Amino acid sequence: MEFDLSLILLALPIVFVLGWIASRLDVRQLRMENRQAPKAYFKGLNFLLNEQQDQAIDAFIEAVQNDPDTSELHFALGNLFRRRGEYERAVRVHQHLLSRGDLSQDDRHRAQHGLALDYLKAGLLDRAEAALLKLEGTRFEAQSRLALLANYERSRDWEHAAQIAQKLESCGQGSFKGRLSHYLCEQAMACMVANDPTQALAHLTQAMHIAPDAPRPRMDMAALQSQQGDAALACETLTQALATAPAAVALIAPRLAQYAIACGQGPRALARLKALYTHTPSLDVLDAIVALEAASGAPTATAREWYARHLESEPSLVAAAKWIAGEKLEHEQFHPQVQRALDQAVKPLTRYRCAACGFEAKQHFWQCPGCQAWDSYPARRVEEL
Repeated sequence: MEFDLSLILLALPIVFVLGWIASRLDVRQLRMENRQAPKAYFKGLNFLLNEQQDQAIDAFIEAVQNDPDTSELHFALGNLFRRRGEYERAVRVHQHLLSRGDLSQDDRHRAQHGLALDYLKAGLLDRAEAALLKLEGTRFEAQSRLALLANYERSRDWEHAAQIAQKLESCGQGSFKGRLSHYLCEQAMACMVANDPTQALAHLTQAMHIAPDAPRPRMDMAALQSQQGDAALACETLTQALATAPAAVALIAPRLAQYAIACGQGPRALARLKALYTHTPSLDVLDAIVALEAASGAPTATAREWYARHLESEPSLVAAAKWIAGEKLEHEQFHPQVQRALDQAVKPLTRYRCAACGFEAKQHFWQCPGCQAWDSYPARRVEEL
């Protein structure tokens, strides 16, 4: 077979031109892709700044598809998924990052921290705990310990919460003495329910030592002493609490009256509460005084005069309703209806309100059921705030 040399010579320029065109197309495509990734990224940032999270997620997904090796885009996407409550997708993003062999040690810790937050937000507390414990010794250690603390509080694991709080305290992350005393009191309450007064006493003694000015340890100690039949010792403990935590007198007074009546120390407690009421008038102190007056054998009218005296200095609808409850009205047949209306009107005023989130409750809480903040409920009721 004979080859035509002229055809070969003619084909060479054509092949060269085709190769050059193909290379230019590849370069153009590469440049287009490189420009497309940042454009999508900045578009996502713009959406994010304008609070348009749905569009931001679409833009970041587009950017990740164009440049799957960019870790920053993955972090941004994972955080967005978590903020939107799409925890499963956030977990997948952070797990994908952790599976990459080319990830730096610092980014690996960052992804581990993101994964732990995903689990925490999703309520997967066991997985969150395991993920957070892996961050010990990293730059996320302090943040992970705070998250662990919240995790243990949610699961009511007070023993581990106390251990983490002690670590945070020793590392200079702030004062956790108040929280530690609450954790010990919670453990003491559990021991009392389990009929283990010895261990409960140990926890409460430690709590009083850690936070000597906190009202709860002494109040819980008094409850334990009363439960064991020593109301006199409970009165002494509460009297100490009045001195160390005067701001909590409204919480302490009703219990002091109860224990004093039980052990025959009513007159002593009454004198103490009257002196406190003079300086800090309070509805709960007032109720305790009225109860002690009635227990001492004083006429009911004399005891109830305290409500009228309270109205002279404090315009209280609650005190007025309690005073009217024992009065004879000119049209007595209408007294029950009037009293029901008054009692209904004062109900919201007798609640306690969280200073952190505004959550209101009929009873006083040491930890807010709404925002989980500690010591956020003032001792006084809504009407007195």
